Amino acid sequence: MSEVLVIGHRNPDTDAICSAIGYAEFKRRTGMPEAVAARCGDTNERIDFVLNRFGLPAPRFVADVSPKVYDVMQRQVLSVKPSATAAEALGLMDEHNLRILPVLEEGGKCRGLLSLFKLSKFLFPAANRLFDSRRLLASLKTLADTLEGRLLVGSEQGPEEDLILMIGAMSLESFAQRLELYPKEKLAVVVGDRWDIQNLAIREGAKAMIVTGGHPVEPKTLEAARQRGVSLISSPHDTATTAALCRAAVSVRHVLDEDFLTLEAEAPLASILNRATASGFLAFPVLDPEGRTTGILSKSDFLKKVDRKLILVDHNELSQAVEGADQVEILEIIDHHRIGSLTTHQPILFRNEPVGSTSTIVADCFFQHGVELPAPLAGLLLAGLVSDTLNLTSPTTTPRDAQVLARLESVSGVNAREFTEKLFASGSLLTLKPAPQAITTDCKEYSEDGTRFSVAQIEEIGFDQFWKRKTELQEALADYRRSRNYAFSALMVTDVNTQSSLLLVAANKHFLDTISYPKVEPGIFELRDVVSRKKQLLPFLTHCLQQL
Repeated sequence: MSEVLVIGHRNPDTDAICSAIGYAEFKRRTGMPEAVAARCGDTNERIDFVLNRFGLPAPRFVADVSPKVYDVMQRQVLSVKPSATAAEALGLMDEHNLRILPVLEEGGKCRGLLSLFKLSKFLFPAANRLFDSRRLLASLKTLADTLEGRLLVGSEQGPEEDLILMIGAMSLESFAQRLELYPKEKLAVVVGDRWDIQNLAIREGAKAMIVTGGHPVEPKTLEAARQRGVSLISSPHDTATTAALCRAAVSVRHVLDEDFLTLEAEAPLASILNRATASGFLAFPVLDPEGRTTGILSKSDFLKKVDRKLILVDHNELSQAVEGADQVEILEIIDHHRIGSLTTHQPILFRNEPVGSTSTIVADCFFQHGVELPAPLAGLLLAGLVSDTLNLTSPTTTPRDAQVLARLESVSGVNAREFTEKLFASGSLLTLKPAPQAITTDCKEYSEDGTRFSVAQIEEIGFDQFWKRKTELQEALADYRRSRNYAFSALMVTDVNTQSSLLLVAANKHFLDTISYPKVEPGIFELRDVVSRKKQLLPFLTHCLQQL
């Protein structure tokens, strides 16, 4: 089934989560039922507070949208057991036009692959292996079942036998001479209504006799067979057909390929493409973590188009997008940040507006198109708006944000000011998270003229927790910068009460010297009246880079 994932950036903030949920609902209500809200990062305490407050579930977690094996594999696995006969397998392969058939044991474990090529080599040996064409490897029961015949004498519980096939279609004298060439206890004689040859085969103690054409067998012949311990099968087919079918009574465990390549359902197609195409295998069993076969992938399946599409909200740069976004089709982008370097293969709807939050744009979609906006969803979009604009106090706030917020308050019945106080009191990252998690919870990667850097933001009530954990935050930020090979990594800690921030920067001395804000301590700067990463801090940091 096709799906369209409406998804925010990595390390999503409240606005990214709320706008993803809201825009997915808008798309469903306007003719896109396959739209699904998604996220590619964990929620935090504030996001959880918002979701619980309005009774809405978190978007589906999707770590990677690149095409996976499970996207193109054949989920309906047609298979046979190791005990199945070649005739049964051939019937299934012919019915479904298959060249490869997995042989599965109990529990779904793959024993091997059965190929038409391997079967044809067994059933029709090369000229230098003609004796193999007379080898009959089967039990009496499987032989009778394959022939659609009846076991007249002998036990259905008997073991598998390795026999030599002999056709009794010659004179009695010639047949008698040929009997002397082989061990009689291994002979399976195929004969029509030739009573003389039937009786000779029984007297000489052949292992089994197959009477063809559905001809009746005389009672005295049946009794003689019982006395001599010769098994006797009645076949409804003529002698030529019977002889050909006898070879197909072999159990597939004797003719399968036990050397095969398995794949994991979650494996990205790109990671296994070269290995699979370079192998000599035509198909690959797909296993779950317990080793059960859940699908089969043929080489032609690599040509299938993966029907997964994206709508990006609250970002427009691939460096911030979910893993694999560059490998699937992007239908739309709804954002309020600067335009990055993302390119698409075809024209798309790109709605980028200079407002304070993506939730503002999403709410406006409902209002402009006259689409009903449920009260809980209105409350959710209100939360995204006040979170990103600090309840309209951020310099990124526009008159349109204020207009939309007023309508959201009316629809949801939520007072924005009171809700904002509860929102920012609901969870302090610097109190609840280890330093490495705190600095990456709302962290974005940027690229400026080929220079990669990161900027994270934490919104707190006061700076007390920051100063208590200053040293470990500095160490975590430096480690994060080194691990990603960034030119620098910055952490902006914003006090929502005083509308000011502290800036912690991990960088070399040359870059630190370009920062003109008041230095409080080495690597820490005071940013009075600066609360917006997007509109205030990011332009300043890119200016610092240009100075270098």
